[in-house]
Amino acid sequence: MSYATAKQISLSEIPVIDIAPLVEGESGGRGKVAEDILAAAQGVGFFYVRNHGLPPQVIADAMAASKEFFAHPHEEKMTVRINERHRGFLRVGEAKMYETAKADLKESFVWGLDVGEDDPDYLAGSPMIGPNNWPDFMPALRPVLNAFYAESLDCGRHILRACAAGLGLPEDTFDARYDKTVSRASIIYYPPQDAAMGERQFGVAPHTDYGCLTLLHQDATGGLQVRTGKGEWVMALPIEGTLVVNVGDLLARWSNDRFRSNPHRVVNSSGAVRYSMAMFVDPNFDTPIIPAVDGGEPKYEPTTCGEYILSRYDESFSYRQ
Repeated sequence: MSYATAKQISLSEIPVIDIAPLVEGESGGRGKVAEDILAAAQGVGFFYVRNHGLPPQVIADAMAASKEFFAHPHEEKMTVRINERHRGFLRVGEAKMYETAKADLKESFVWGLDVGEDDPDYLAGSPMIGPNNWPDFMPALRPVLNAFYAESLDCGRHILRACAAGLGLPEDTFDARYDKTVSRASIIYYPPQDAAMGERQFGVAPHTDYGCLTLLHQDATGGLQVRTGKGEWVMALPIEGTLVVNVGDLLARWSNDRFRSNPHRVVNSSGAVRYSMAMFVDPNFDTPIIPAVDGGEPKYEPTTCGEYILSRYDESFSYRQ
């Protein structure tokens, strides 16, 4: 495949940050980690984290369950088709990152905080809190993916505390906004992408993420590409034992662009299938997103977490149109 090429770069451009001091509560190294995260977020907007605290078995179990789920017949997966609260299965063709793009060449399954039908926010009609859309044909999926969700959310909270420190704010600044989070996770399947599909076909077209932080576990296939501040597309190659982390639009707005939400895309030119698992770490639905300014002018109008994410859903997913 000759289009959408990206060059390999040194790790200094997408750095690998050891976050053990955050995860283990070591006060001595936390300041350095916060500085490193801020520097990466102000630069390319992406970084890898190692010693992130997610147990290898939790990741392995979730990846195995992901492969089993996507191997089920299409008709079975459609029994848990994406619902109005963005929970469930998205088939190929149902996600498009911007109006003129081709639909993404991927399948995914989305879940979030696992609440019951008696949840007060669900009963009150919250558009982003509600029961997950678990498949009856694979009951083992629920506990495995819930374990991945819980561990990933914990990791995201650690990183957000470093982000707060990097902004000169108390480390617990974001904590109270994550007591009933609208964070979502997604397992994703990318079929092989043939060059004959044309140069406008992507696994995921160029886009920025909607929320605060995205944590990504990718298999060894590769395909994630990131655009640098110079406008170059570079490969974010898989590195064993790490997660890829990127800043989303809400954290960029919240920080008045001190943290950068950077475009990225997926091109699966490997000739093989690709699997990844993403965690979108976002605050409570009604959290005000007001730019934190330090002697400057705000670059964005105030919004709320839920308002912004739903507006992006309306643009990107065919089931909402």
